[in-house]
Amino acid sequence: MLRPLGWLYGQIINLRNSLYDRGILKSHSLGARTISIGNITTGGTGKTPLVAYVAELLAEGGEKVCILTRGYGRKSSGRVLVSDGEELLVDASEGGDEPVELARKLIGKQIIVADADRVSAARWAKEEFGVTAFILDDGFQHRRAKRDLDIVCIDATDPFAGDRLLPAGRLREPLSNLNRADAIVITRSNLVDDLAELEQRIARFSPNEPVFRSRTELASAESGSSIALADLGVPVFAFCAIGNPENFFELIRRRGYALAGTAKFPDHHYYTQTDVTDIEARARECGASILLTTGKDAVKLESPDLKFDMQCWRADIRTEIDDDERFRRLVTSS
Repeated sequence: MLRPLGWLYGQIINLRNSLYDRGILKSHSLGARTISIGNITTGGTGKTPLVAYVAELLAEGGEKVCILTRGYGRKSSGRVLVSDGEELLVDASEGGDEPVELARKLIGKQIIVADADRVSAARWAKEEFGVTAFILDDGFQHRRAKRDLDIVCIDATDPFAGDRLLPAGRLREPLSNLNRADAIVITRSNLVDDLAELEQRIARFSPNEPVFRSRTELASAESGSSIALADLGVPVFAFCAIGNPENFFELIRRRGYALAGTAKFPDHHYYTQTDVTDIEARARECGASILLTTGKDAVKLESPDLKFDMQCWRADIRTEIDDDERFRRLVTSS
């Protein structure tokens, strides 16, 4: 029933792209090297760890980096300076869960600005902080901002969401538009046994651009304790509010943690005390003694209004790129 609407949506998207391609709709330079990292589907594709990795590569090369994001799911409006490059300035409700998570990972390295108008935000950030490189978080469809490098993430575990466009599926635009990408990163490649068919399909739409594989790894679990969670050997209960929760749970299993049970909430969900109480009750029923969640969720659990009786640990996730030297050259070349 929704397929006709998906077809109509695709036509509208293609018309919009055509207007940009012909110069009728204008793209604006941000005045510094600009790298877009986005995707062609809605939901979690493992984009945030890649944004963090690219930001670190640029910073290592001496760039003054600013991440520009909408701050999707935040309760504020307008422009919010999430991090000034020295400290985190806002909480998740004001800055958005993913921007605040990024700020915590990259503290002292990156400026992060949440603003729906990323062209205006970039001009402000360049004047205010002397930015020399921008990263557009979730920027593939944000064509108003010019970019020097367009990276598209494709999730190996669910690459094209059934090939259905919104609202029938989760494709944000037709797959033929992958030809706009300068590089493609297949995320979570370590969670799929064979990528040959996916890579062949990508090549049909983007035959001349480099395709990288990235592996998502559970880097660590932190609670303020120096004891590694895996060494404890105790049952854990995992919960999250992210786009692809099953991948998070699979990472926990692969790390060797004793996963007793799980709970998932809608992406960007803000937790209440009722949620916390329910999570702890379900964990106890499963025999778990420790809660485990993502960094994106952890920044929303810092509210003084939320009280935990059980230990709640944060799992940090990192991305590792196959052919890393080639990827570094692509990102850091001027």
